[in-house]
Amino acid sequence: MKVAFRVDASLQMGSGHVMRCLTLAKALRAMGTECHFLCREHQGNMLVQIRAAGHHVHPLALAENSAVVQTQQGTLAHATWLGASQLEDAQQSIDVLQSLRPDWVVVDHYALDACWHRQLQALCRSLMVIDDLADREHDCDLLLDQTFGRHAADYQALVPENCKMLCGSRFALLRPDFAARRLDSLARRAKQREIKHVLITMGGVDQANATAAVLDALAGVAHVAELRVTVVMGAKAPWLETVRQQVLQLPFAVDVLVDRHDMADLMAMADFAIGAAGSTAWERCCLGLPCIMVILADNQRTVAAGLHAAGAAQVIAGVDAIRDQLPGMFAAFLNQPQRIQAMSAAASQITDGAGVQAVVQALGVRSTL
Repeated sequence: MKVAFRVDASLQMGSGHVMRCLTLAKALRAMGTECHFLCREHQGNMLVQIRAAGHHVHPLALAENSAVVQTQQGTLAHATWLGASQLEDAQQSIDVLQSLRPDWVVVDHYALDACWHRQLQALCRSLMVIDDLADREHDCDLLLDQTFGRHAADYQALVPENCKMLCGSRFALLRPDFAARRLDSLARRAKQREIKHVLITMGGVDQANATAAVLDALAGVAHVAELRVTVVMGAKAPWLETVRQQVLQLPFAVDVLVDRHDMADLMAMADFAIGAAGSTAWERCCLGLPCIMVILADNQRTVAAGLHAAGAAQVIAGVDAIRDQLPGMFAAFLNQPQRIQAMSAAASQITDGAGVQAVVQALGVRSTL
């Protein structure tokens, strides 16, 4: 069986789309499926990482003039993320897929809609869309939206009648190591009495340098020198070296880790997290990790609002608000075990980490090994 993924990473859009596709691809590859990735060569792309994971990569060149992308419905909100027009992108993808003839094409891109899907229908048996915006039409056989509180009705007017819907955080695409650490992590948190270890994860790119703002804000919290702080960043994060220099001047010790593949272990052993409201939100929830989330992009607002309403996280509305809001918000959690435990319990109800198996089943994949 062959599955082709059309997905991108860049400094503008971050790495979350590719990361969740890699999670699905890993599960598929373990069952003998051949996975191919079609990715545009944006600055901040993840072509090397995808190849290192053992998958086939087909680079798509950036178009010379890609400032505005028109569709049949007008201009998509994230059109400039594509690096080409939809028709140009579709034709480049067709050039690759003609020889592959995949069983499934999986599309995870805010800048692609039904216009692109219809161009590809003759080259694959079925098409799957991964989305979390519900803001444009899709012509697909299967749609996954792992947003907490998302319902199929949100897409009723946006997909064909026969489209199968996988909606809600129980379908979150998490690597199996998160589910494996879940019970131990939750058991430890049930006994947790204080915060000693803080994990900061603002995404693999962190274009806005939210990490620096978080570290500066923590410097103003009483007794912060007693805390152990760990920062995780991507190797292509543009502010990585700046943060490395910054931590040398802080009144508390900070470990800066890069491109870690043991995030489940790091999260399971942390007492508290300060992180972006992106795809790592589901990882934290699976492990019951209490968190203050920072919204780094408009498309994260729905996720943040849902988790805040469920009591699974506190939210800071943007990078500019970190320095003013974080010190008091974080200090309120120190030495308040009941509040920490309540947030942990609420977060643990969001997802159990078994979503990828449910998605593989929906794809109808059977092991060939």
